[in-house]
Amino acid sequence: MIEFSEGIYSFYVYIITNNYRTTFYIGMTNNLGRRLIEHKENIAHGKKTFAAKYNLKHLVYYQKYGWVQQAIAREKELKGWRREKKLDLIRTFNPTFRSLNHIFGQAIE
Repeated sequence: MIEFSEGIYSFYVYIITNNYRTTFYIGMTNNLGRRLIEHKENIAHGKKTFAAKYNLKHLVYYQKYGWVQQAIAREKELKGWRREKKLDLIRTFNPTFRSLNHIFGQAIE
C-alpha cells in the first residue's frame, strides 16, 4: 500500500483574533493571503459575518496541509477544543500573540 504524506496543494487551518485577543475564529482555506483580505473587506463593508462582527483580523496561528481532508479534520478538531486548549496551542506557536498577517503579504492598519 502506498501512503502519501504531502499532497501537491496547500491548505491552511488558521486562527484569527481581534485587537484585544479576546475572541477567536478558526477557519480553513487553500489561499490564506486571499482569505485574510476577505476577512478585512467584510469588516470594512459591515458584513454580518462572525469575524466582521467581532473585528477579527489578526492572524495568530496557522498550519499547512497538503491534503484537504487533513485540513478539514484538523479544523473540526480545533473547533471542538475548550478555549484554554486553543490558547495553549496559539502560545506554543506564537507566544506573544503577535499578528502574523505580514507572512502572507497582508498589512494590518
